[in-house]
Amino acid sequence: MSDSPQARRFRALFISDVHLGTKGCQADLLIDFLKYHDADTIYLVGDIVDGWRLKSSWYWPQKHNDVVQKLLRKGRKGTRMVYLPGNHDEFLRDYYGTHFGGIEVVETAIHEAADGKRYLVIHGDVFDVVVRHARWLAFLGDWAYSAALTINTHVNRVRRRLGLTYWSLSQWAKLKVKNAVNYIGKFEEAVADEAKRHGVDGVICGHIHHAVIHDQFGVSYVNCGDWVESCTAIAEYEDGHLEIICWTRNLQKAPVEQQDMVEGARAAA
Repeated sequence: MSDSPQARRFRALFISDVHLGTKGCQADLLIDFLKYHDADTIYLVGDIVDGWRLKSSWYWPQKHNDVVQKLLRKGRKGTRMVYLPGNHDEFLRDYYGTHFGGIEVVETAIHEAADGKRYLVIHGDVFDVVVRHARWLAFLGDWAYSAALTINTHVNRVRRRLGLTYWSLSQWAKLKVKNAVNYIGKFEEAVADEAKRHGVDGVICGHIHHAVIHDQFGVSYVNCGDWVESCTAIAEYEDGHLEIICWTRNLQKAPVEQQDMVEGARAAA
């Protein structure tokens, strides 16, 4: 916990599920995060742009354009940028192997950390049974999720007036509803099994908006979280260990109300 943010550079940063093009995207916080955090390599682990939502109704405020410009600027300054499309930005899957403004578009990547551990990097939607086999249900879930975010926006507007920090209704519900907890567990196990098939030490993914680092399935499972609810990213330090950074500053009162909470422990062997 720090009262004034300090610029920090990491070996790698992993960011997923930004959902540019939706009203729930926390673009202000992501721009603020990118202002104070840099890395040799930045992985964009899918669902950076929400093509599903943009198809139904166009929403692209200046702040969303600012996020894109901020990322492109980092690439121009020498940061390696790797984009792994997810299901919401699946339109980019037709461009595997190409570069856009210095950003590589790939299906999967193997990231070798400073300590020699190797991680499969993938968005993760291919291991989501709903997305793969009941696409209509996935769209329905996306609509319900958007409704929850609208409610959440009003709740947090009141919280800000009271001087309180951001709170996520849907994150709270995920951890309270048994079926949601079971879904998360099955997803994590499926992704961990894929890492084992690749013969690597762990997997870094996104998709389910639930940031966590653990080794419950025999390999390191690392999820980036999202920039709609939790505002989290994964950072690799120079010694190779991974941590979750939760960036929930109250920008109306920054820097006094800054919360830069480093939550994860070392990625287990």
